[in-house]
Amino acid sequence: MSNHEEGKYNIKAVSKMLGIQPGTLRAWERRYNMIAPVRNESGHRLYTDRHVKILKWLVSKVNQGFTISQAVSLLDKQEFQESSEEYLQTDRVADELLQALLNFEEAKAQELINTAFALFTIDKVIIDILAGLLVKIGDLWENEKITTAHEHFATSILRSRIGMIMHSFPHNGILPKVVAVCGPGEWHELGLLIFTLYVRRKGFEVIYLGTSIKEEDLDIVLQTVNPKFLFLSCTMRGNLDKTLKTIDHLKESFPEVEIGVGGFAVDTMSSGVKEHYVEHVVGQSKKDWDNWLKSKMA
Repeated sequence: MSNHEEGKYNIKAVSKMLGIQPGTLRAWERRYNMIAPVRNESGHRLYTDRHVKILKWLVSKVNQGFTISQAVSLLDKQEFQESSEEYLQTDRVADELLQALLNFEEAKAQELINTAFALFTIDKVIIDILAGLLVKIGDLWENEKITTAHEHFATSILRSRIGMIMHSFPHNGILPKVVAVCGPGEWHELGLLIFTLYVRRKGFEVIYLGTSIKEEDLDIVLQTVNPKFLFLSCTMRGNLDKTLKTIDHLKESFPEVEIGVGGFAVDTMSSGVKEHYVEHVVGQSKKDWDNWLKSKMA
């Protein structure tokens, strides 16, 4: 497709197509810069077909349970596919996999995951199918539409496969070690898994600890591993204060470790708090992550 595609839809038309308010569209564009609508002679936004496809993809991710910042970072992580047929294919595989997991059919579930890896790129399977299902299953459980048994069975299989893929990436022995763990009280691993995948793809050796562990246990890990980086993830706002206090403690105890933090709760911090912890905030997109790592590796 030409990079100079003509803009043909105004913001009102796109708003109706997507089912979201024009103000939300403007806020997304201003904050995340994921598209750049052209302007007509009157200065009004005009969107191309490609812009609409990207926005539809983002809206579909938000409807699956991702935050808009997570959706934008996923868009940065993968080669954006314009084929609607491929979207339907991934949706079909995801739906079949969900049913197999909720029916406790492990063999069928593993077969479907293998099929997905044969059809699509690694990033697409992990982000569009496996990570998307983790979000959906968590939502079903929180709304009491499935039992705890369903949730434990399904998430254990999905996390296991994501972990297997992450650990299959070779690491560069020259690069320093990384420890990744959720903040205190946090059990939402999705954001951390995605960020860890990004770090692994860059060649870093990652010690992935997953959900929250005791502060004294984390101290022992850092003493043993002696990493260059520690990444913390905080999704729930109720856990943010404890996560920030952990950063304060670790800065004092391990001054040589570069500490990064991200997640929905971090994204919603007040400007004053964010300014105080600005050196630790890794950002919301792949570009932000690249810049943060580059600044700390210098």
